[in-house]
Amino acid sequence: MTSSAATGSALPSRRLGIIGSIVGVLALMAAVLPHWVVPMMFPPPPADQVIVDTGHRIKDRVIARVKGVEYQAPKVEKSAGRRWSEAASATAISLGLLAILLSVLSLIFREERLLAGVAAILGTGAIAIEISFVMIGALILIAILYVVANIIALF
Repeated sequence: MTSSAATGSALPSRRLGIIGSIVGVLALMAAVLPHWVVPMMFPPPPADQVIVDTGHRIKDRVIARVKGVEYQAPKVEKSAGRRWSEAASATAISLGLLAILLSVLSLIFREERLLAGVAAILGTGAIAIEISFVMIGALILIAILYVVANIIALF
């Protein structure tokens, strides 16, 4: 027997699975790291400043309503930290979808299933982390609005 007959079958390709796994890791990094790094590089404004600014906007809105005039909200530029955070979120979701696509292609081309599964899990995990941060932000906003509504109802 020759040596090629002894090996039996050729190993399946791993190219798409490996690329998908690398893209999935990058997606996971883009989903997790900016939530720690961006606040250190671009610290948010102090809470008392945010409360005062929100109070002024509410007061202006109430005054406009009492006068019967349409309220014109002032244009507010996005901070550098917010722009970076939004870019990281879009990058994480895009890379997560790309990792899932590469995982599906890896399965279609009959590559190794383990690497395809790893790529799919990493991509799905990155997307899930981004969605969870959005949901946490929405819940915090709802809680703040509930507290403000209760305070206003007291007066």
